[in-house]
Amino acid sequence: MPRINLAKPSKITLSLLFLLLLLQHPTLANDGYRLWLQYAPIEKSDLAEGYKQQLQQIYLSNTSATMQVIQDELDLALGKMLALSPRYSSSNNSSTAPGLIIASPSQRPSLNEMITSEEYAALGEEGYLLRTISNGKKTQILITGNTDIALLYGTYELLRKLQTHSSLEKINLQSSPKTAIRVLNHWDNPDRTVERGYAGASIWDWHRLPDYIHPQYLDYARANASIGINGTVLTNVNANAQVLTPYFLRKVAKLAEVFRPYGIKVYLTARFSAPMELGGLSTADPTQPEVQEWWDNKVNEIYEYIPDFGGFLVKADSEGQPGPQNYDRSQAQGANMLAQALKAHQGIVMWRAFVYTNETPDDRAKQAYNEFKPLDGDFDDNVIVQVKNGAIDFQPREPFHPMFGAMPQTPLMMEFQITQEYLGQGTHLVYLAPMYEEVLDTDTYAEGPGTTVAGIIEGRQSGSLLTGMAGVSNIGTDRNWTGHLFGQANWYAFGKLAWDPSLSSEEIAEEWSQMTFTNDPSSTETITRIMMLSHEAAVNYMTPLGLHHIMGWSHHYGPGPWVTDKHRDDWTSTYYHQADRLGIGFDRTVKGSNALGQYAPEIQKLYGNPATCPEKYLLWFHHLPWEYVMPSGRSLWEEIALHYQKGVDQSREMLYAWQSLSTEIDPARYHQVESFLRIQEKEAIWWKDACLLYFQQFSQRPFPKEVEKPEHSLEYYQNYEPKFVPGI
Repeated sequence: MPRINLAKPSKITLSLLFLLLLLQHPTLANDGYRLWLQYAPIEKSDLAEGYKQQLQQIYLSNTSATMQVIQDELDLALGKMLALSPRYSSSNNSSTAPGLIIASPSQRPSLNEMITSEEYAALGEEGYLLRTISNGKKTQILITGNTDIALLYGTYELLRKLQTHSSLEKINLQSSPKTAIRVLNHWDNPDRTVERGYAGASIWDWHRLPDYIHPQYLDYARANASIGINGTVLTNVNANAQVLTPYFLRKVAKLAEVFRPYGIKVYLTARFSAPMELGGLSTADPTQPEVQEWWDNKVNEIYEYIPDFGGFLVKADSEGQPGPQNYDRSQAQGANMLAQALKAHQGIVMWRAFVYTNETPDDRAKQAYNEFKPLDGDFDDNVIVQVKNGAIDFQPREPFHPMFGAMPQTPLMMEFQITQEYLGQGTHLVYLAPMYEEVLDTDTYAEGPGTTVAGIIEGRQSGSLLTGMAGVSNIGTDRNWTGHLFGQANWYAFGKLAWDPSLSSEEIAEEWSQMTFTNDPSSTETITRIMMLSHEAAVNYMTPLGLHHIMGWSHHYGPGPWVTDKHRDDWTSTYYHQADRLGIGFDRTVKGSNALGQYAPEIQKLYGNPATCPEKYLLWFHHLPWEYVMPSGRSLWEEIALHYQKGVDQSREMLYAWQSLSTEIDPARYHQVESFLRIQEKEAIWWKDACLLYFQQFSQRPFPKEVEKPEHSLEYYQNYEPKFVPGI
């Protein structure tokens, strides 16, 4: 070990000493494993004392596994936050009035005298009511709902209020989910690799299941239940048929058993060709009786292992995956075959709309709409079509997918990315809730003004009760779950918005930062400001003004606007930006691919004119000259260059803001985030320099004086290739 001079300790020396201390005493470090369920001690004595007085005696009827989960969570949380060991009672005739009542009306019939039948009916199966009530001289807090799972959700809401140091006086909160299916999509493979995963290996240890239950499975369930997520798709959409065999089904059944008390159903991805690969059939044609019989038998077998199995998620006819197109059948025919097998068990099919042919089309953005729009009304009622937020592929920013609003007779569920493919992956701080909010709040005008994307996925257009939102998971075996600590915020925000798409991304950020880091108002304000800046910063230094899909080849990490001449044109960057001496951008107006024609007339009119098209989508819909005059009075070239520079400046702003918190955040988490923000600043410069040097070849114009000179030549950036990028 090198000798350390302690005479005049530098900042570096002190950091080394600190890290050595952590290595010797790892329990001293907060490594982020506890996510937003930190349950930090409440140090304000008056606040803590008030909470203790209210919560020292609790009415709880411990009659199920879920009710035991509630008690265990209360013991953990109140013990850590308040050093309190509450007393529990399940007697309705107790002489001492409890400060907290957690009960359904069947468990405590007297609740029917306080809560009307209409209020209970409005809560549904999962909704809860959290209310302050008066019992003579004593104020009580009531958590009630129609099911034990509803009571669990209400308990987490109460604990959220404690974690954010909220008042418990005059609470009157009624909350029910606006979508029925709120599910994580794990792109995890049986060998524990994770496609587009940037936080280590898959947490599903198939080799040791079903005999060993890793504690992380329970903490996974706790975290999801705390934000209302009620489903998990365990396996990759690029499916492996082996997960449908008894060898794996026994293991899946054990996970389902662990998750069941938390209200979480398990789903699996179904490989369309499984009847051939597992059943030895000569075809997987969905119209053939022997194929239908094979799936009927397989589904019955699954439900023998997992009585509450949720159903299948299917990726078909896309990126080499088999599907009904192989047999000249429609997507509806493929989906309905599986739906029929599941219907008797109340299972569902989530059929992904991420479908495109093996031939390069005139515009990749049009394909899903063209494939699915004619099938509106053809899907069985236990099929929901899962649509990405945009028509290309999880880009830093995309206009909303034109399928939203175009299929009024078909339930559509949203698919958002939580993992950050195309967005710095596990290295960049990019809080995605503003992007989610931007899409959800967009008016499609499908049935006139007010037909928002959020309203469509809530079922207001189709009238279906089968509604949902899916998030592609960013979870792995890294101790902090998500690689980047702030990646946890995307998981958290997804759950909150899946429950209620109308929530504010800024309020979610503030709540998450309070629960995860600190309740200090100044620090919370700084963290929230960093988060709310981060998405726009990433868009600026990656793909400003509607540019898209200009990332590195295959791994999608770092800039690659020069990527061309691959085996599919629409897997290249030049296909999308179409930069030449005349200008830049993809013309999707009637003069170009007319992808804009897939939207409502109001959107076509607004976006079809460069003068009225929102700047953030300008080059998505228009190919414009480099000298095109922007609203700022600057040329398009100057505006592009200044946006790239602004992204760099914003990444620095985030770093400096975080550094101001060095004494407010625990050292282990502070240093990790600071290190990653330094990487982000460096790579923002890489993006700026590489993209502007490449586009300058065509614009033949100088950089604006405000733009920092590139550090290297274009040839340097074109020849630089990151090695072994995670997530491939």
